[in-house]
Amino acid sequence: MQTNIDGDIEKGEKNMAKGYLVLENGAIFTGEFAGAPATVDGEAVFNTSMNGYQEIITDPSYAGQILTFTYPSIGNYGCGDYGFESERPAVRGLVVKELAQSPDHYQSRWTIADFLARYEIPCLTGVDTRAVTRVLRQYGTMGAVLTDELADRESAVLAASRGQSWLETDLVKSVSREDKAVYGTGPCKIVLLDFGVKQNIINSLADRGCQVVVMPAASSAEEVMAEGPQGLVLSNGPGDPAACKPAVEEIKKLLGRIPTFGICLGHQLLALALGGATYKLKFGHRGGNHTVKDLRTGLCLISSQNHGYAVAPASLPTDEVMISFINLNDGTVEGMIHKKLPIMSVQFHPEATPGPRDSAYLFDDFLKMIADQAYNGSIPGRSGTSS
Repeated sequence: MQTNIDGDIEKGEKNMAKGYLVLENGAIFTGEFAGAPATVDGEAVFNTSMNGYQEIITDPSYAGQILTFTYPSIGNYGCGDYGFESERPAVRGLVVKELAQSPDHYQSRWTIADFLARYEIPCLTGVDTRAVTRVLRQYGTMGAVLTDELADRESAVLAASRGQSWLETDLVKSVSREDKAVYGTGPCKIVLLDFGVKQNIINSLADRGCQVVVMPAASSAEEVMAEGPQGLVLSNGPGDPAACKPAVEEIKKLLGRIPTFGICLGHQLLALALGGATYKLKFGHRGGNHTVKDLRTGLCLISSQNHGYAVAPASLPTDEVMISFINLNDGTVEGMIHKKLPIMSVQFHPEATPGPRDSAYLFDDFLKMIADQAYNGSIPGRSGTSS
């Protein structure tokens, strides 16, 4: 990975240009660009996590969004090779109160400012991010623009309103890989459909002895089954699940043919494939402190989340689907289990470590589901005793 940072970036840090975050409801917040000024639009959202900023910035689920960090100081332990969830950030821009200038961590390779400059991610600093968050909580996520030009406020607000149009684009296509890739060498073969997958989901499966075949989001059911997998994972990803109609149709063809685990967007796509519906949350769930309850055991978990849509509970076929997790903040659906088919899903991220490892057992549950199905001889290519 390239580590050289050109001198223009250092100069930009010393002579920061004035900038603005403009929301489509007319709210304007002033700050300074940490690097070269840029004008970008997107959907304004916020994340309440206190750490993990590099993982958050490189999470493909933030495609099309301008992200505000509520925690006041970002970058205090720098950035390094350990913090990548994808090859490069998909987020449109960042808004922070303060960027730490002197990180202290033995694995740190770059300051947060250097990291953002390397990937040309505009960042507005010196902003009252709690005020931004209050607006988004009160009025909901909305279109926004980062700009260094505010001569015409009406034009800036109009540009901000266009930020929501990113939700109408094929965001999944913009972050999904184009070619198949294989990770791990274990005996259990898993196909993972990449709707914007985080690297640690792949790692969590590979570390458990799985060979993970990561395939593009546009892969057909026939292409999936041609790999001869023992399990299927539907990954996280950005945008409105209702916009992924081709993927939903292919998932329908796979229901019951192979044990399936949906995560985040994958959870929502499974709900749609099962006849359910999804809806947009007012300001979404983005942070590392969301408490969810396992309705089967009563166990409460601290979860990491990043989504703007949720599954409508009344839309689920109750004779087939059981809600397994709920969010204790707002009661939204956080997980499902099919009563007849080997299907499970969660809205949160079991590969993340906010608890720190409260929900990692869900990967083990999925592998047990695969083993149980193999023992019953009901999965193509597997029969007899489980491994």
